[in-house]
Amino acid sequence: MSIKYIVYLANYSDGILYLMAVLLLLALAVILDRFWFLRSTILRGESVIRATAQETALRQGELVALRNRAGKLPEAALLDTALRHAGMVNAEALNSRLDEAVMLIAPGLDRRLWLLDTIITLAPLMGLFGTIIGMFHAFNVLAAPGHAPAEVTGGVADALVATAFGLFIAMLGLAAFNALSNQVRLVVHQLDSLKVLIVNRMDGAPVVQAGKTGAGASAAAKFATA
Repeated sequence: MSIKYIVYLANYSDGILYLMAVLLLLALAVILDRFWFLRSTILRGESVIRATAQETALRQGELVALRNRAGKLPEAALLDTALRHAGMVNAEALNSRLDEAVMLIAPGLDRRLWLLDTIITLAPLMGLFGTIIGMFHAFNVLAAPGHAPAEVTGGVADALVATAFGLFIAMLGLAAFNALSNQVRLVVHQLDSLKVLIVNRMDGAPVVQAGKTGAGASAAAKFATA
């Protein structure tokens, strides 16, 4: 398929294929961006969880070390919350504050996935619209005297390319959306696991703090706007 033929098909659909190409580029951009972010978050988050699970108790020194290990991961907000409230609240209250940090983090995990979801629905509809426009052009041949049947069938085949392209974008986007949604679920599961590990190892015991090491809510808000 040559570039000249692709341009012909795009013009045959009155430019609908150009718009669909933009949708494909947007979908690929969202897929690559979210896959890279979520995959690295899962892999690095596992190391933080393993390090936390190896600790028998969490005091300020252990919490600071884990916080430094977390860096800019979502888990950092939970460790900031634990550092801020350690020795000031009991286990039940600490668990509630950690839940609050998770709730602030969660909206940032599926950022831009709504765009991919929209493209999955919009692409087939645009493809069908492009096909209908192409059909108009194909059957306009019948109005001309001395038309050849091959011109009509050829025009119909060209018009169906838009529908095929729309279905291709939708299938690609759907597979990626489900995979990314599963990764978001895994990240949330990691955050819940870390929350349980922190509460169990702090167990409401008082911890002497040298100073406040940052607010979990503010760290979560920074992550959500990243």
